[in-house]
Amino acid sequence: MADIQGYIILFLSWLLSTILVRAILNKTRAKPRLPPSPLALPIIGHLHLLAPIPHQALHKLSTRYGPLIHLFLGSVPCVVASTPETAKEFLKTHENSFCDRPKSAAVDFLTYGSADFSFAPYGPYWKFMKKICMTELLGGRMLDQLLPVRHEEIRQFLQFLLKKANARESIDVGSQLIRLTNNVISRMAMSQRCSDNDDEADEVRNLVHEVAELTGKFNLSDFIWFCKNLDLQGFGKRLKEVRKRFDTMTERIIKEHEEARKIKKETGEGDPVKDLLDILLDISEDDSSEMKLTRENIKAFILDIFAAGTDTSAVTMEWALAELINNPNILERAREEIDSVVGQSRLVKESDIANLPYVQAILKETLRLHPTGPIILRESSESCTINGYEIPARTRLFVNVWAINRDPNYWENPLEFQPERFLCAGENGKSQLEVRGQHFHFLPFGSGRRGCPGTTLALQMVQTGLAAMIQCFDWKVNGTVDMQEGTGITLPRAHPLICVPVARLNPFPSF
Repeated sequence: MADIQGYIILFLSWLLSTILVRAILNKTRAKPRLPPSPLALPIIGHLHLLAPIPHQALHKLSTRYGPLIHLFLGSVPCVVASTPETAKEFLKTHENSFCDRPKSAAVDFLTYGSADFSFAPYGPYWKFMKKICMTELLGGRMLDQLLPVRHEEIRQFLQFLLKKANARESIDVGSQLIRLTNNVISRMAMSQRCSDNDDEADEVRNLVHEVAELTGKFNLSDFIWFCKNLDLQGFGKRLKEVRKRFDTMTERIIKEHEEARKIKKETGEGDPVKDLLDILLDISEDDSSEMKLTRENIKAFILDIFAAGTDTSAVTMEWALAELINNPNILERAREEIDSVVGQSRLVKESDIANLPYVQAILKETLRLHPTGPIILRESSESCTINGYEIPARTRLFVNVWAINRDPNYWENPLEFQPERFLCAGENGKSQLEVRGQHFHFLPFGSGRRGCPGTTLALQMVQTGLAAMIQCFDWKVNGTVDMQEGTGITLPRAHPLICVPVARLNPFPSF
């Protein structure tokens, strides 16, 4: 008994001395000089300060604590950049240190363990997929080949609007725009038009909505260390159900493609236009490819395309139309430009957009005030020093694009919708301020290596769709349109845009 007591005393003495030594070392060890930070609460850190809309809450914090601040979201260290100067430091000067995207439980599970492109770690696989995206999947040749698909879907959309106009019925603009963009992406990716099958169309749209919701929601397990293996919010069950539904759908479509490819190979038939899935299957079957694509890689990339290409384009067009309805003088000027360039006897086309600088300016101004990616999210792979502050490795970076696009030091009357600000200093009245991340006070598509690879497709789709809505219809609403933002990863509107379309061309151009 005495021996046991002796061992206990010895153990307690060792434990106490260890704690004291660590406390002394922590006190004497030089702490990194971190950016300014608000007072943190135990366990949750600064999580309580991000409600209700994170980019707006972060903007308020930056006005108090400065352009670069440090936060703890639970146990996760973060920095927030809220001015063009600090954004440039992270995204250009120190880009090599911030090429990774942080992992989340939802994204990792839905993308088969980050087997996709958007959230894949920076490395050989990501570089390979980036090259394939820019040369094959989303390159100029592919987009040109699929031009008839985009034109046909816009004509179908206008036909639907004309039917509603003749019946004097209101529509939910956002839901119909999502149907349009979903059909375009579906045909580009898999040569299938979702709305040909109402059940499948609804399933695809529901899946895209649920993926956006699950990946955009706050998950305790991502931020509070002792919740890492717990599912306190019940996300696990929903994630499994969504991925199972998506997996079932894509597996069926892939098998159909494989059967069709086998028949064509046996009969020697050629296929003049390959969809994205065909190209991905070609790469996966090519033994000489520098990177072998797995089934999971293909499915995860298809999920990327739907999640990134459907909601974002639709939300942008919805915001643009809402701004135009509230600013009828701007809408009228855009119509005059379209009528003078295109006329009223035919529908506007993608090839017309280069000659419509005011329509282009409207889109840029929409992206400035309502960026579909209000926050750029990265993670440091190594420690670095920025603006005299030490940023440790594995620190999460938030670049507040929403705040930067409204910086009064760069934008006159930043809260007003003024497309004219993009019509100066360039040839033919065109602005030299572009959207591809070279100007750090205007970052609608991100910047650097991790910038959006689908920028060209998004611009083609959104500008042509918006121009057609301006050209062909007036839009009746009750009073003014509410411009309140909702919650979500792609900056949705708080309230749907409900309008009655009114055909303004008589006779209406043939489809």
